[in-house]
Amino acid sequence: MRDKQKVGVGVGVMILRGGKVLLGLRHADPAKADSELHGENTWTMPGGKLEFGEELENACVREVSEETGLKIPPNTLKLVSVTNDRVEDAHFITLGFLCADFQGEPEVKEPDEITRWEWFPIEQLPKPMFFCSEKIIKNYISNKIY
Repeated sequence: MRDKQKVGVGVGVMILRGGKVLLGLRHADPAKADSELHGENTWTMPGGKLEFGEELENACVREVSEETGLKIPPNTLKLVSVTNDRVEDAHFITLGFLCADFQGEPEVKEPDEITRWEWFPIEQLPKPMFFCSEKIIKNYISNKIY
C-alpha cells in the first residue's frame, strides 16, 4: 500500500487587514470539512490543493475566490512559509502565502465546507486552529520560511 501513497501540495493564503488575519471555521462534519488532514471544526485560512499544471499563485487566487469571493490582484502574493504536514493517512507540503492587497469583503461561498469567515488579531488566534494554518502564521510571525 505504501507505494500508492503520494505527497500532495497545498496552498494557504494568510490574508491580512489592519493587523488581523482572515480565518474560516470548517464544518464540524468531517465529510463536509473537505480536509484530508482532518481539519473539521477548526479555524483555517483560505486555501486548498494545487491542481495538476497550475501555477502556485493561480492556485491561491482560485482558492481565495472560490472560498471567500475576494479578488487578489496578480503578482501581489508573497511566499512566507513552507511546511511538511502529516497525519496518519495523509501527507502534504503546504506553501503559505501572504496577501495584503485584495478587493471585496469575505463571504461564505462554500457553506458545506466553511461555515463563517471572521477577522482575528494575528496575536490572538481562535481555538482550535487547523494545524497547517497555525504553522504558516507562526512561521510568518517568527520570520522563518521553514
